[in-house]
Amino acid sequence: MASSLSGMLQVLLVVAAALSAAPCVLSDPPPLQDFCVADLKAATAVDGFPCKPASTVVDDDFFSAAMVSAPSTDNPFGVNSTRATVSAFPGLNTLGLSITRTDLAPGGINPPHSHPRASELVLVLKGEVMVGFTSATNRLYSKVVKQNELYVVPRGLQHYQLNVGTGDAVFMAMFDAQSPGLVVPTLGLFATKPAMPMEVLTKTFLLGEDEVDVIKSKFVGF
Repeated sequence: MASSLSGMLQVLLVVAAALSAAPCVLSDPPPLQDFCVADLKAATAVDGFPCKPASTVVDDDFFSAAMVSAPSTDNPFGVNSTRATVSAFPGLNTLGLSITRTDLAPGGINPPHSHPRASELVLVLKGEVMVGFTSATNRLYSKVVKQNELYVVPRGLQHYQLNVGTGDAVFMAMFDAQSPGLVVPTLGLFATKPAMPMEVLTKTFLLGEDEVDVIKSKFVGF
C-alpha cells in the first residue's frame, strides 16, 4: 500500500509540474540570443522565420513606419488595419510581440474575429470604440473605450471593435506574439475555398439554401 501511495504521489507531482509549466508554452518562446531578424526570403521553412546572418543586419531591421499614415476605410465595414507583424517587420522575429493600427470610419466595425496565438491589448488613440469579447460560456463582456484608455482581450476569444463616436476612431492593438493569427468566422464559413458544404451551412444556421446563397453573395471577393 505504501509503495502504491508513493507511486501515486510521484505521478501527481509530475502532473503538477507539467501544469505549472504550461503557461510558459502558451506564448512565444523566449529568444536564445540578442536578436534574430527574420530572413523572409529563406528557403527553409520553420515555425517562424530563420535568422538573417548578423553581419547583414542593419538599423532599419528594427524600425517600422507602418503606423504613420491613416489607411482608407472606404469599404463595406468602414475599417482598415495596418499590421506590424513579423512578416512586415522582420526585427520582431523571436521577440514575442507585434502591433496593429486600426482605423474606423464613423459607424465602422472590425467584425468579430479571434487571434489563436495571442492576447490583445487595445489602446484607443482617437474617438470612442466599443470593444467586446465572448467567453466560452457565451458571456459577452464589452466596454466603450475612449482616448488613452485600455481594454484587454484574452487569447483566442471572439471579439469586435465598433466605432460608437461621431467621428473617425483609431486604436492600437498590441499582441504577445510575433504572428497572432487572424480567424474571421464569417469568412471561414461563407467565403472558403473550396466552398463549405451547403448542408453544413443550412443545418448549422437553420436556413434554406436560398437564404445561405444570399449571405454568401455578401462576401464575394473577400
